[in-house]
Amino acid sequence: MATVKQHYDTHLADFYSWMAGDFDLKQKEFQQFLKEHDIVPGSTEVAVDLGAGHGIQSVALAKMGFKVKAIDFNQQLLDELKVNGKELDIEVINDDIRSINRYSDEKPGVVVCWGDTLTHLDDLADVEQLLTNCCEALNIDGKLILSFRDYTQELTADRRFIPVKSDENMILTCVLEYSIDHVRVTDLLHIKRENGWEQKVSSYHKVRIPVSFVRNFLGKNGMVITFEGEINRQTAMIATKSP
Repeated sequence: MATVKQHYDTHLADFYSWMAGDFDLKQKEFQQFLKEHDIVPGSTEVAVDLGAGHGIQSVALAKMGFKVKAIDFNQQLLDELKVNGKELDIEVINDDIRSINRYSDEKPGVVVCWGDTLTHLDDLADVEQLLTNCCEALNIDGKLILSFRDYTQELTADRRFIPVKSDENMILTCVLEYSIDHVRVTDLLHIKRENGWEQKVSSYHKVRIPVSFVRNFLGKNGMVITFEGEINRQTAMIATKSP
């Protein structure tokens, strides 16, 4: 089974943009979310986007007036981000998101970890460490913006097979297999070729993160949750760093 980085480098990055959907629409949706919650540059204009991918959140943040540090470990997606974010104030950084402290000399006013990136870490201890790093990196009154899937409720039988997206040329199905602390995710892709359909398969682990775990951890680390809800079938949170 592949590591998360190997899964992206050898499999998922090739069709990630197709899977994510219309870039302009998704970017505008996230920008509207920022506007609704008054996420604008304050005493610092710096925002850090962890797991930036091909740039949906980074572009939205930049269009809101932030100077964005976009961090991801997949160069293919970062190259797409450079195109999507051309002429915007976005610094593209190829690194592990757990290295956020390297890029927080100028304390950011916003840190974003969106789109299930949090579950890509190794275990709950790893999640705790990243959240700690994010809280420490933020400026006072800075915002931590998260979204992640709650895999604590186990899907069984046929419900483990999730049709993600399809068109006339590609079909993506996700298969979930549960262990105590993790879920094994298999991305099963069928691609239509001249001679028929080709199957590509890769699996990796995601950590099962209870929503209460994140909520309680942030509260114990000086963060005040100002929003919690469901967006695109993921738990979304905004937490503000108290003085």
